[in-house]
Amino acid sequence: MSPADNLTSVGGALHSPAVQVVIAVVAVVLVVVVGRELLRVPARLHVLMFTAFLDMVGALIVIPLLPFYAARMGAGGLIVGILVSSFAAAQLLSAPLWGRFSDRFGRRPTLLVALGASVIAYIIFGYATSIWVLLLSRLVLGAGGGTVGVIQAYVADATEPRDRARSLGWLSAATNAGVALGPVLGSWAALVGSRTFTVGSGSFSIGHAAPGLLAASLCLLNMGFAWKYLQEPKGVTGEHPVHKHEPRATSTAGAALRVISHSAEPSSRLIWIYAIAMGAFGGATAVLGLFLKDEFGVTEETIGYFFLYIGVISVITRVLALGRLVDRLGEPRLSRVGMVLLALGLGGLPFASNLALMALFVALIPLGTAFTFPCVTAMLSRVIHPGERGLYMGLQQTFGGTARVVFPIAMGTLFDTVGHGWPFWVCGALVLSTISLGLGMEGYLKPKPAAAAPSEPATAA
Repeated sequence: MSPADNLTSVGGALHSPAVQVVIAVVAVVLVVVVGRELLRVPARLHVLMFTAFLDMVGALIVIPLLPFYAARMGAGGLIVGILVSSFAAAQLLSAPLWGRFSDRFGRRPTLLVALGASVIAYIIFGYATSIWVLLLSRLVLGAGGGTVGVIQAYVADATEPRDRARSLGWLSAATNAGVALGPVLGSWAALVGSRTFTVGSGSFSIGHAAPGLLAASLCLLNMGFAWKYLQEPKGVTGEHPVHKHEPRATSTAGAALRVISHSAEPSSRLIWIYAIAMGAFGGATAVLGLFLKDEFGVTEETIGYFFLYIGVISVITRVLALGRLVDRLGEPRLSRVGMVLLALGLGGLPFASNLALMALFVALIPLGTAFTFPCVTAMLSRVIHPGERGLYMGLQQTFGGTARVVFPIAMGTLFDTVGHGWPFWVCGALVLSTISLGLGMEGYLKPKPAAAAPSEPATAA
């Protein structure tokens, strides 16, 4: 089928009432199913999921509006790019520091301090009148937003090793829901801000500050919720990290250098798997919209269907399938299944000649990420010393975040200069290459015999 035929078949199908009805039905079913499954989640995770959900909602209220705010101040594409990169850079630098801080002073205080920084950043964003102030808001927000590793470490502390992949899957499902809701609330806040309200004989308008104030309000709500309901985890028993093979790092820089210089260690291998796979996923999705537009005639009105489709599959997989499959296959095997699915989805997308094939290959992408990333993170939490979980979870986010900055630039260059299919083939091949890094990981996750338990403290030093 020619590209012109692709444009007609896919574009027309996405505009058809039948497809839109199916989307509506799927959305209703998703709400019902997720609601039922939520009742099975341990109560201690409800608070953490809600915290992660609100945090992501606040971030996604602001991100889609950033280009419009910058344009109003006379900025072009380069400045917008710098603003986006400044957030990523601050987040990358802060993630391991927040992790180390949480290891030393606790998960709960760290999250509260970081949420407070986000409140300040959103207020600065709302009232920014120059590019420099806007840049300041992005730097503060990025510095306060490096807490993903802290939240993951909290889950690792509060759950049994066998339940971590399932719990991390639920956590990622909550953040995905925040990604879906945030932009809608941001658009609504911008609309409210543009209106003038009459009170008695006077009138007032919130103006462009409305989205930032809404995000700050949600963040304050999040702080209050976490302050009241989020308890410091006490850790769990029955863990057998392989720290006897890995001397404890003395600093954040030392741990980062160890990941690079001791790449054969279990923790280093898992971090590299996460970084390469995350970078490949980020690089491919960065040019996915351009690919769908050029090859299939997908427009601004229909591109949302694809990301809704991906989001629905991602949430359902994490909610319904991940825990059951971890119990049956184990984290190492399931992570390898996820890598294969992700590689097939990315590498096969350029071969899609109609809507059905495209839907198939696109579906493999969220399936692959749902099986890969939670399992890799859960394994990482089991092969490092409990006192360094926050540090290494933060390092994982730093390495993955660096890949998410580098890979989109590289894949965009491939898309423009070599061919539209090449970014997806290269990313698929890179994901496949990570399978070798995870081979033999089962041996590091086996619990020690009960008789060895008394000597455990001696090896922890």
